[in-house]
Amino acid sequence: MKPIHKSAKLNNVLYDVRGPIVDAAKQMEDEGQKIIKLNIGNMAPFGFDAPEEIQQDMIRNLPNSAGYSDSKGIFAARKAVMHYTQQLGIEGVTLDDIYLGNGASELICMATNALLNDGDELLVPTPDYPLWTAATSLSGGSPVHYRCDEDAGWLPDLQDMRAKITPRTRGIVVINPNNPTGVLYPVELLQGIVQIARENNLVLMVDEVYDKVLYDGVRFTSMASLCTDVLTLTFNSLSKAYRSCGYRAGWMVVSGPKQDARDYIEGLNMLANLKLGSNVPGQWAIQTALGGYQSINDLVKEGGRLRRQRDLAYELITQIPGVTCVKPQAALYMFPRLDPEVYPIADDRQFFMEVLRATRVMLVQGSGFNYPDNQHFRIVFLPHEDDLREAVARLAGFLAAYRQRHAKAA
Repeated sequence: MKPIHKSAKLNNVLYDVRGPIVDAAKQMEDEGQKIIKLNIGNMAPFGFDAPEEIQQDMIRNLPNSAGYSDSKGIFAARKAVMHYTQQLGIEGVTLDDIYLGNGASELICMATNALLNDGDELLVPTPDYPLWTAATSLSGGSPVHYRCDEDAGWLPDLQDMRAKITPRTRGIVVINPNNPTGVLYPVELLQGIVQIARENNLVLMVDEVYDKVLYDGVRFTSMASLCTDVLTLTFNSLSKAYRSCGYRAGWMVVSGPKQDARDYIEGLNMLANLKLGSNVPGQWAIQTALGGYQSINDLVKEGGRLRRQRDLAYELITQIPGVTCVKPQAALYMFPRLDPEVYPIADDRQFFMEVLRATRVMLVQGSGFNYPDNQHFRIVFLPHEDDLREAVARLAGFLAAYRQRHAKAA
């Protein structure tokens, strides 16, 4: 039999958040080694439990969950999302503008599939959450990466964004609060991106999954609340703020001049119908989550567990010689930089594979987020403080040995 090859559409797809380093870590675990996992924002393994009232509502509604729901989702959940958009100041959203999905990820793929023809371009940030680049490629489009500037606190470079618009550009992806950098975008910057989309008749696709995971009293502004004349798709889910990654409960909200996007919306409806509907038990959690006690506030306030671990991880990582980092204002991550004068790295995937094998600490290299150097990595600060201290101490020891080898070679 001839070899069976994967689709050529996968040639430009990258998802190293779960990639070769993860595969190597699994093999090490199978051999009995204990791995400290700083690679993925999966909250449950670190003791971040979903609110009990969410769990109870899902349990009570299981007898009503055996059949398909409406392809856009159950009424109560969509109504709750509609009320949430009103709280955020997003105008003109009706039930018909809300789609529920198996996490925001499924809806991101659906939205790009409905929008992009072969060769169309979508502006995506670098660094990015790699699903966005992958979904663009799988939809037949070309991801074009606009620069987020580390020297400006990882804020998008609007001039670079403008320079990369071509006649094939269909939309702009914005990840705010940002994964992997942990940065929250100010209103003035969001307004600047809206203006670029307005001038070029582009769709805004806005990933706001971390909108409640905020530190130091910063305030979040939903991008769709800043405009009614630019078609905006807003994505969110229960995964992070409600510690419910496995419930696969996400939503997409369409706002702006919907009358000008009737054909696109027809495509979204067609794809929603094709998938029949999303996980029904998870949908029952949405109304309770959005309308109930917001326990995430206890975790991110001063003295809260996420806030303490953010502060500790930042303090420890920036004490390592040759390592700098923009302090995250939001989300669950930071994106440190290794000084290339101190740590010359030719292949960051290979480098962090060596880190894993030497330290049993799993991290994701910067190129896994489509960032074009070998000097960055993402650290997840979800583990308990003792594990964080141990993990960073092991990394610091590895980097000290690396510095010493480089100094001798020089």
